[in-house]
Formats: sequence, structure tokens, C-alpha cells
Amino acid sequence: MAAICTELNQLLVFRNLLGDDVVNGLQALAEADTADDNEYALAAILIEWAEATGVTGNIPENYVLGLIGCDQNIFSSTAEKLAVKAESSLQEAVVHDIAILKKLLAGISTLFSADVRAIIADYRPLTGDAARKSRSFRNLAVLRDLFFEVENKYSPQALAAALARYYHHYGCGKLAGYSAFKWDSREREIVGIEHTDPVQLSDIIGYDYQKNELIRNTEAFIQGRPANNVLLVGARGTGKSSSVKAVANHYFEEGLRLIEIAKSDFECIPEIMSVLRQWGKKCILFIDDLSFEEFEAEYKVLKSLIDGGMEIRPDNVLIYATSNRRNLIKETWDDRSGDELHRQDTINEKISLADRFGITLFYPLPNQEEYFKIVEDIALRNGIRLTGDELRTKALRWEMSHSGRSGRLAKQFIDYLAGGSSDPYPE
Repeated sequence: MAAICTELNQLLVFRNLLGDDVVNGLQALAEADTADDNEYALAAILIEWAEATGVTGNIPENYVLGLIGCDQNIFSSTAEKLAVKAESSLQEAVVHDIAILKKLLAGISTLFSADVRAIIADYRPLTGDAARKSRSFRNLAVLRDLFFEVENKYSPQALAAALARYYHHYGCGKLAGYSAFKWDSREREIVGIEHTDPVQLSDIIGYDYQKNELIRNTEAFIQGRPANNVLLVGARGTGKSSSVKAVANHYFEEGLRLIEIAKSDFECIPEIMSVLRQWGKKCILFIDDLSFEEFEAEYKVLKSLIDGGMEIRPDNVLIYATSNRRNLIKETWDDRSGDELHRQDTINEKISLADRFGITLFYPLPNQEEYFKIVEDIALRNGIRLTGDELRTKALRWEMSHSGRSGRLAKQFIDYLAGGSSDPYPE
């Protein structure tokens, strides 16, 4: 096994693995004559990793597979964007590396003594198999099928081709592990969001036309057909932001990624676009609660980006924004009746940003029957056992004591009942 770990230094494409502390620890373990404290220290690191990620099974194997699956190198980055030809020299270099990696994975558990191996070779974290719920690690099963298949159906060349298809489908680096990202203004980079809202389209009750239009436009975008930037406008709590997040969750497997950007980061949009232009996946630039006061000029950056600037928006990027304000920029009566000589110019300027969104979807407040329907559906999903009349009476009292009807308000009401309260406002 010592010779195999030495062979790691001969990697051509996957050399990033050599910079990993655990891999270095495995190499040191292979070179040691007998078990020492380093073995237990390394096992402790792997156990902590398994508990943090919820990955079950053979921890050393899964750890290395995770490195391979997320590694960002010339092969994975190229394969993510386009098909790598089997006869290419790059593919030959990957075949060379696969032979080394398969040897490492086949004997990695034997580096540890029997007592340690009994624990880490079939590890079950306290959290259970949480990795199945995590996009960062649930693809390990695919990689295990490639590297540990027992029918010898994959030659090194076939495995390299399959690995190229893996990167093309799941992405590499950050793209393989996260469905949503945000801009880190301090580090000047896009970072993954570890815990994202799991909302699904079925969780948003009503607004079928709006959801269908969002789906139609998103599918056109993913398939490379013409698609529009979308502005979702309406009252608070009606599901605008949830619709965008749900679409991103639904189309993750098709390569869609969500990048959330705050208004304070608008000056960084050109830099963000420069990064996204290099990604092979389709990206939704998500701007939540978008609006501007009269004195704020940041909207001009966004307006130029959407349509009209010298640098065009990348083909793999669309902008989805939500707002409670139809024209995004605050308007006053003075705009229409003021003493400005060309006041129509002021009006045109203030509505010009909203006009740059090809699709505008309106999310009105539900009427009372629609509100009751939302309440009843959420109550059914949460196992609330009340008659229809009882539920409606309580929901009406909740609505009257709050700021109107909305899906958010209905969810808060059901959460209140689910928490053990029988009636928030008894007579």
C-alpha cells in the first residue's frame, strides 16, 4: 500500500488531492511501519467529517470519493461545460490518474489497524444517513458505482468517459455541492449556501398561472431557447420569493443554480457576471425585495446590465427579481404634476427599470375564499384535525388580528395551531 500512496505523487489531473490534509495523512500512514498516534488522529478527523456530513459506510473511501466528485481541475471544468472526446489527450491523462485512484480506494481501509478499521469501515453517524438529503454528498452513490463496480463493466477508458458525464451533469467544485450561492463582498467571491429553503412548487398554494409561466420560462432557459428576465410583483407574503426558490430546487438536477444578491452588492454585479460567465451551469441571479428610493442611483447599474450596457449579460444567466412595488423606483405626485420642464422624462426614467424585465408576474392578495383554501391545504399537510367550520372561524379571527390575508399569514396561523394552541383568540 505504501507504493500506491507514493504513486499519488504521479497524478497528472487530480493533483489537487495532494494538497488535502487527510490524503497527506493517508500517505504518511502508508509509509509508517507500525500503527502510531497519527493513525488515531486521522481516524478521529474522518469520524468528525462523517458526523458533520451524515455520510455512512466506509469513511476513508467516501472521503476520497467526495474529493474526486467535487474536484475542480482542467478535466472536470471542461467536462462540465462540454463533452470531452474519448480520444483526447486530456482523457488519456485522466485514464492514467484513474488507475492510481482505483488502487488507492481498493486498499485504503487496510492502512488502519483492525480495531480502527472495525469502526470506520462501516460507520453510522448519530444523524443517520443525512447525506441522502444533502446535495453535497448524495452523489457519492454514483461515484461508488463507478469506482467499486464488481462486474468489471468499466475499463479505465470507460470509467473516464463516465466521470466526464458525471461532471457534465452534476458540475464540479462549488457547483457540485450547492444549489444556491451568495456574493461574499469581503472575500470578493461567490460562496455556497449550506442550508437552503427546501420549498417546493407544490407548497405554494394557488397562483397556478404565475407558477406555470415561471416554469415555462425557466425550462426554455435550461434548454437553451430564448427566455426572459422575470419580475415578480405583489403584496407581501404571497409567495413571490418562494416561487423562485422552488423553481431553483425543482431544476437543480437539470443544472440550474441560484445566486442571491443583495442591493448592497449591486456595484459588484459586473464582477459577479464575470465569474458566472465561466460557469457551465445555468444561473438565476435572484434579487429579493427589489425597490429604490428616489435618491438611490444603484438601479442604473442593474438597468444597464439587463439591457443597454456595452457588456452583455452572459448567455447562462437570467435575472429573477421580486418586489412589492410595480415600478421599482418610488414615484411621487410631484413627478406627474411638478414644475420640471420635461416631467415625462422623469416618469419614463422611473419606470424604465421595470420595463427591462420581459415578464412581469403579479401576485395579488387572495380573496377570503382563496385564503380559506390555503389555510385548509396547509392544515391538512400538518395533520390539524378540525372541522371546516372550526378552522375557518379561527382563521378569520387570526386574519382580523393581523395585517390581511396571505399565504405567509396562513402558514403562521397553522404553525400556531400545530404548536399546541387550541384557539389564538377565544371568544
